[in-house]
Amino acid sequence: MDQERIILETEKMVRDQLQEEQTGHDWFHIDRVTRNAAAIAEAENADVFVVTLAALLHDLADDKVVDDETEALQDIEDWLTGKGVAETDVRHVMKIIQTISFKGGNGQALESLEAKVVQDADRLDAIGAVGIARCFVYSGSKGSPMYGPDIKARESMTKEEYRKGKSTAVNHFYEKLLKLRDLMNTRRGYELADERHKFMETFLEQFYREVGR
Repeated sequence: MDQERIILETEKMVRDQLQEEQTGHDWFHIDRVTRNAAAIAEAENADVFVVTLAALLHDLADDKVVDDETEALQDIEDWLTGKGVAETDVRHVMKIIQTISFKGGNGQALESLEAKVVQDADRLDAIGAVGIARCFVYSGSKGSPMYGPDIKARESMTKEEYRKGKSTAVNHFYEKLLKLRDLMNTRRGYELADERHKFMETFLEQFYREVGR
């Protein structure tokens, strides 16, 4: 099967699987990440095929979306193998999927340019106007409050604390979102992140004016 066909069939599978997703990790998130990843890959001379597949599949085994990460990873690997993706590309895609997550600042070191590209694209969708919207959607889905002046932002966290500890949507800006621009791996990723970072700072200034803080 040719690469274009593999990508088209993977797009359909991912879209079908995430159509009921309500935490901000839905198909539209995947589509935005994939388009940004492809654009960054072109600018950075990365393997566009590997980047596109990893971007499409990166949330299907995320513990924010699935209950059993091990089973989900096996399903992804079986899908790629079943579509005739070369073994080296399958291993590369699987490595990217398992290493790009933030995890409270406890993510793994990245081993390839393609992983850096996909991580940058994923992080771009966590900041700026879309990132702000996704932050509040995700916090609401988990029962976290929008804002609480007595709940302080956490400086450092284990993965478990990051996922399950008490926080707020506004605190998430300080715990993750405002850190992402300076964690970008690629020049193009940083350029795209800078404008979105500044928009978040402006949003927070306005937010605090409105809540009287």
